[in-house]
Amino acid sequence: MGDEAVAAKPSIGGQAVLEGVMMRGPSSWSVACRKPDATIAVEAHPLPTIANRHPWLKRPLVRGVMVLGESLALGMRALMISASYALEDEQEEGQISDKQLNWTLGTAMVLFSIVFIMLPVFGARAVEAVVGNLSEERPLLFNLVEGTLRLSIFVGYLFVIGHFKDVRRVFQYHGAEHKTIYAYENGDELVPEDIDNNYSTLHVRCGTNFLFIVLFLTFVAHFVIDVVVTGGLFARLAVRLAAIPVLAGFSYEVIKLASRNEDSLVFRVTMLPGLALQRITTKPPSLDQIEVAIAAMKAVATPQGAPEAPEAPIS
Repeated sequence: MGDEAVAAKPSIGGQAVLEGVMMRGPSSWSVACRKPDATIAVEAHPLPTIANRHPWLKRPLVRGVMVLGESLALGMRALMISASYALEDEQEEGQISDKQLNWTLGTAMVLFSIVFIMLPVFGARAVEAVVGNLSEERPLLFNLVEGTLRLSIFVGYLFVIGHFKDVRRVFQYHGAEHKTIYAYENGDELVPEDIDNNYSTLHVRCGTNFLFIVLFLTFVAHFVIDVVVTGGLFARLAVRLAAIPVLAGFSYEVIKLASRNEDSLVFRVTMLPGLALQRITTKPPSLDQIEVAIAAMKAVATPQGAPEAPEAPIS
């Protein structure tokens, strides 16, 4: 995309939901869903204003954690709304309490920590039982084993769920979201046929790319932790869990910098693994799906020259 288009347009991020797309703009977020009767339902909501009330949340590293937290919360609400439209239960749309949302997000974070932080560690320990004490004698090799297990779990999970019909449709809407965002960022008219023909389903600010960067930085951070931190397995696990917000914040800064320098050879090369993973999490959409993404985009997009969102959302 050209620098002029990026400068002229506020950053838009999004997420695929059930039979639809969520878009997050400078001051609001929207959900557009294809209902069973083939019509498109669209609704928009104002964004949280916590960062405006607390300017320190806009500082580097901290802002990444804030954006990630907001994205998780908004994404969960968008999923609930899309589910209600899919069931044609508009009376219940969006009716999830803050307590329920917090419990859901908390459970998701616990499961993430168990599967992607603790499970690879215990898996690497199992390898140690066969080949010897790697964590003490060769920490780099131990972390290579652990990192390989973590990446294998992540890629394997994406590959397996991608074969489910309903998930594949979500991945198609993910592709429609990316194509539409690219068209908007380049200042093109939002015409389904043109968007489909001219733009890729792969986007630098994709959450898949973000997660890959987190996994890579996790390998580096865990190697440093194993070298620096003295103590047993559980002491190291505690430090690793505490490092998650820092890694998320740093990964966001990398994504933000890469999105502003997409033409740079360095960033084009370093973003290749994350973009390759998007070939699993995004699929070519139909024109009807792009039409839904356009409806979500129009609900949040601001005219050219409008102020940019405080922080660029993850797509």
